[in-house]
Amino acid sequence: MTPFAVQGWCPGALRPMMSGDGLVVRIRPRMAELSPVQAQGLARAALTHGNGVIDLTARANVQLRGIRPAAHLALLDDLAALDLLDPSEAEERHRNLTLSPFWQGPVWHDMARVVTRILTAPAHAALPAKFGVALDIALPMVLQATSADIRVEHHVAGWLVRPDGFQTGAQAATLTQVEAAIARLTLWFLARMTTGRGRMAALAGQNLPPGFDTPMTPAPFAPKPGPVPLGHLVGTEFGQMRAETLMEIAKCPIRITPWRMILILGPVPAIDSLITAPSDPRLRVTACTGAPDCPQGLQPTRDLARALAGQVPPGQHLHVSGCAKGCAHPGVAPLTLTATPEGFTLIRNGRAADPGVPFDHKDRLF
Repeated sequence: MTPFAVQGWCPGALRPMMSGDGLVVRIRPRMAELSPVQAQGLARAALTHGNGVIDLTARANVQLRGIRPAAHLALLDDLAALDLLDPSEAEERHRNLTLSPFWQGPVWHDMARVVTRILTAPAHAALPAKFGVALDIALPMVLQATSADIRVEHHVAGWLVRPDGFQTGAQAATLTQVEAAIARLTLWFLARMTTGRGRMAALAGQNLPPGFDTPMTPAPFAPKPGPVPLGHLVGTEFGQMRAETLMEIAKCPIRITPWRMILILGPVPAIDSLITAPSDPRLRVTACTGAPDCPQGLQPTRDLARALAGQVPPGQHLHVSGCAKGCAHPGVAPLTLTATPEGFTLIRNGRAADPGVPFDHKDRLF
């Protein structure tokens, strides 16, 4: 396996990450929502200060790519004017909160404030930079497959506060009880964390604190483009779009989802690059940025993924990874192509770092 570097943190606005195409700047919209003014302002900033490429992340964030280092401070001024900047790098780093994009009502805002207060508290400053909380407190629950360390889920008795990787959690009927349960889990995790990059699921099997014994309710969910009660879900190829596309979408409020889709709270504009049909084969492939835009990418990825998408049958998935780190799809995929200096290896029912066999572009995948 070709070595790769694990950064252990995600870029932010105040702490960007250098990539092969310039700085990557991640914006964490509050409540995962962008007003038309904010979305159009982001699109202009992406064009003014970068290469106009915008990523949708698996944590319902937005990334501006190709930001010129000399333009970073000017970009921060633009973000502050749009109310899209955290007051400090520490708060930005730890405000890892993912919400169901279908949220409605003041309780979601109240819960988000509670979780943010806990994650950014000085007592929890040692939490890993990727440690996060998922709020999934209404039906249908949609985030159980989304990366998080603590999950606050809908439950018949109110809410369930559950550590990721465990099948039980603590019941809570008030915000005060939710806050207390999250705080207990956070301190329990910190006492057992062995490295600065630990995740809650790595502790699965250990004895939880008393009271975390209520079984979870499984909630399978497969997001697809199309109409939903609040508007329309639309996809973008590989979770990436041009700033001009965002400008066109942002005629009404939008919400960023953890599925690299956008929830448009209004009509869908006629834009060819948007994925609006659940049968679109591009939904069956995942590909990271790859070479040359990612410095760790060993091969270009997206042209290959695009060419192979038509071979992937419904119900299957292909992951094309520029290196063995597998950023775009960390979990197991039915089929993975991992780049090497010589080409790609083919891995069935595994992860990008698993051993595979050399891939011949003439071979059929399925």
